[in-house]
Amino acid sequence: MGDTVNNEGAQKRSFFKGLKAEFTKIVWPDKDTVTKQTIAVVSGAIALGLIIAIIDLIVKFGLSFIL
Repeated sequence: MGDTVNNEGAQKRSFFKGLKAEFTKIVWPDKDTVTKQTIAVVSGAIALGLIIAIIDLIVKFGLSFIL
């Protein structure tokens, strides 16, 4: 059979070099953007929770009225 070359160390170094190169391309958001997006996500979650609670109450009272 053929001889295999163990180049695992070279692959790991190449992987981490590529990882570092990609990591430098990341554009991190500024504080204002993070704050605005956080407020949007929290308010959206609260609104969705309220909508689900209202629908739950309507179904609960509807079923108790029918039964």
